[in-house]
Amino acid sequence: MAAEDSRFEETPKFGGGDQSGAPTARRIVLGAQLRRLREQAEISRADAGYHIRGSDSKISRMELGRVGFKERDVVDLLSMYGVFDEQERAVFLEMVRKSNERGWWHRYSGTMPSWFQDFVGLEESASLIQSHEQQFVPGLMQTEDYARAVVSHGRPELMDQEGERRVALRLQRQKVLTRSGAPRLWAVVDESVLHRPIGGHRVLREQIEHLLELTRQPNVTLQILPYHMSGYAAEGAFSILRFAEPSLPDIVYIEHLSGALYLDRVDELEVYGRVIDRLAVDAETPDRSRQLLSKFRQDI
Repeated sequence: MAAEDSRFEETPKFGGGDQSGAPTARRIVLGAQLRRLREQAEISRADAGYHIRGSDSKISRMELGRVGFKERDVVDLLSMYGVFDEQERAVFLEMVRKSNERGWWHRYSGTMPSWFQDFVGLEESASLIQSHEQQFVPGLMQTEDYARAVVSHGRPELMDQEGERRVALRLQRQKVLTRSGAPRLWAVVDESVLHRPIGGHRVLREQIEHLLELTRQPNVTLQILPYHMSGYAAEGAFSILRFAEPSLPDIVYIEHLSGALYLDRVDELEVYGRVIDRLAVDAETPDRSRQLLSKFRQDI
């Protein structure tokens, strides 16, 4: 992200097998594997960088999955790290190929900022997405008209082509919830969100109806945080991405006006893990939340 927390840059990312489907996660997995091999060979980043005509910072970016991989570089590093088994080398080179494939969101690259592309790629690979929202319905749960109202800052009649592409991107992202092997989405939404007439009363009513439909899906859970409990557990919106691969660390995503933060330090994850647990306790149960949605729909 444009304003990423530096700790995300410095913390080693995903290790383990190539279990993730999106190129973003594949790069991180491959980078972590190469770092493991380098450390086992007791080779410094500077020496590894020199070996591939680069620098220690290049090796650092590769190991964090922050850049694409060149097959020549990986071949040279594998030789330097003592990996000569042809079958094992073939596995790594296949990972290089897959990590350089373009995700479906590439065609929207001119529409979304670079810091958000990382999030979309990781979202595609998550097994559980936990979200807390205080102002808007979560993006994965928005109707087209609601999304258009949000993107246009309440002036959909002034939407340009760029804005429409952003809406299309949001709708495309939502397909992650209905694909084979879809992640579980667990959202805790502040009650005020469901009374805020984003796009007008018709749009809000249709949005609430859409939420009722979504919560019939077995992988979607929605809890409403009532007014009297709002603001105690969390000061702002955030999401936690969790992955099925045991060696993939959770990631906390916090968006702000000019970028976003990605947090993955253990102490930070513990804080946000406690917060999302507290929110789940403070919020209405999923069944009670559905009852409230039905009531809100009737009252609009």
